[in-house]
Amino acid sequence: MGLLVMILGLALFFSVHVFTTKREARAQAIARLGEGTYKLLYSFASLAGLVLIIWGFAHYRATGWIDVWYPPKALKHITLALMLPAVILVVASYLRGRIYATLKHPMLAGIKLWAAAHLLANGDLGSIILFGSFLGWAVYDRITLKRRTDGGAPPIPVGGVANDLIAVAVGVVAYLALAFAFHPVVIGVPVVGV
Repeated sequence: MGLLVMILGLALFFSVHVFTTKREARAQAIARLGEGTYKLLYSFASLAGLVLIIWGFAHYRATGWIDVWYPPKALKHITLALMLPAVILVVASYLRGRIYATLKHPMLAGIKLWAAAHLLANGDLGSIILFGSFLGWAVYDRITLKRRTDGGAPPIPVGGVANDLIAVAVGVVAYLALAFAFHPVVIGVPVVGV
């Protein structure tokens, strides 16, 4: 049951996000609904999908775990190491500096790294579907961004190295919070000292 709910959530979440890559259809929807209504519907559908993903995955983990393969312990350490740059890249997408200018889409790079890292450490069916879906979407979205004429987002000024230093500092703090507080308390899976 949980796995099906998670898959439904993934379908809803990613169908909304894939729709935004269809720029003509998106423009028509905004023209028809108005920008405010479109953003409200987009946000609601994204949030509903996310809630279904989280609830479904939690229920699956509690009641229907299905092992596909058993990752060696070394891969868990590699995952922990890969998460630091993944978090920094996500932060760098908001604190735009040289990292942003070099990668152009550090958020997608961070999501790809996060998903791939979690695929290394988790060999169960639910995790493979969850993290594989995010990895597939991030690859797809990056490919579509190369073909979009509008750049995919409004232009935001890019700062200098100071923004990168702040992104790294904030990323390290966020990484530590995720590893020592969020993951063991909210997710229920300790990642440090295991």
